Amino acid sequence: MPYAHITGWGMSVPPKVLTNDDLSKIVDTNDEWIRDRTGIRQRHIVEDESQSSATLGFEAAFQALRVANLRPSDVDLIICSTSTPEHIFPATACLIQDQLGATRAGAFDLLAACSGFIYALNMGAQAIKSGSAKNVVVVGTETLSRFVDWSDRNTCILFGDGAGAFVLQASDEPGGIYGGVMHSDGSGGDLLTLLGGGSRHPATELTVHTGMHYIHMDGKEVFRFATRVMAQATMDAVAASGWKVEDLSIIIPHQANYRIIDAAARGLKMPIDKFMINLDQYGNTSTASIPIATVEAAQQGRLKKGDKTVFVGFGAGLTWGALAVEWTGPLSTEKSVHPERDRLYGRARSLYRRIVRKIEKIIWGRNE
Repeated sequence: MPYAHITGWGMSVPPKVLTNDDLSKIVDTNDEWIRDRTGIRQRHIVEDESQSSATLGFEAAFQALRVANLRPSDVDLIICSTSTPEHIFPATACLIQDQLGATRAGAFDLLAACSGFIYALNMGAQAIKSGSAKNVVVVGTETLSRFVDWSDRNTCILFGDGAGAFVLQASDEPGGIYGGVMHSDGSGGDLLTLLGGGSRHPATELTVHTGMHYIHMDGKEVFRFATRVMAQATMDAVAASGWKVEDLSIIIPHQANYRIIDAAARGLKMPIDKFMINLDQYGNTSTASIPIATVEAAQQGRLKKGDKTVFVGFGAGLTWGALAVEWTGPLSTEKSVHPERDRLYGRARSLYRRIVRKIEKIIWGRNE
């Protein structure tokens, strides 16, 4: 059975930064209040329609392919985890697939809220281990700022926009993704919601007027839930891999709240400096938070080849999970692949197919 190695990684955040001081001009809050309760100092947010979950996801995925030295045309599967998809359909993964020029890849979206990247990464690893795919791109991308009520200081201070992506590749060499756990508890589904826009509450004047298209959260209950499950999920993933917690070089948690991460550290009896924390710069980017934190951990030298780590997170649903990973990096460091050129070829093929479809539509219309 092949192993699923993480061989490439990338991230993308919009350039616009919204600081706590900026927020204090919009809503009744201040920098000290936000930092004390969350650990967040600033977040990145999209500005216009040229920036979206698909564009951010593409940029992160393209960077990951460059690190992995992998052609887009060699990708077998793209899984996009997002709570803020471009549309209900088509899938945001399909839009990313087209922008990448990954003409051979299947693509689908996965929704498990902030736990989504762990779920998607697990599904991608299982596809490799089963032999159904050799090269998988997993993307976590969000534009949460477009679903925030900027008059609600309990939620608008928390969320930011961004994307992160991994390339998974099959190899007979041990390493990569080992044991993992995925859990859910739908009885807590009402604690963190975005109810408007689905089949139960399609967009109407009433849903807009009552704020059903905004994020709503019972912060205290979500906090209690998160502090309860983070340490246990980490221990379960470690145990499923035959490791011990002491074997871990670093833990990369979902970046939601500093106090939640601190509680997990205490629950695991580990020093807080064993945890990668960058939520002060990005806020809660939901499915993008773990890959963004991982990219920065690798860039800072905190995550090196041979290191054992755990990705752990929680989210609406309620959902939570963890994956144990032995970090390896690119399978080949020889830069013989040019993803930029291959992407242009793929986009040209995609454009050709669109032109053919338009011509066929004209011809069929005349025949009718």
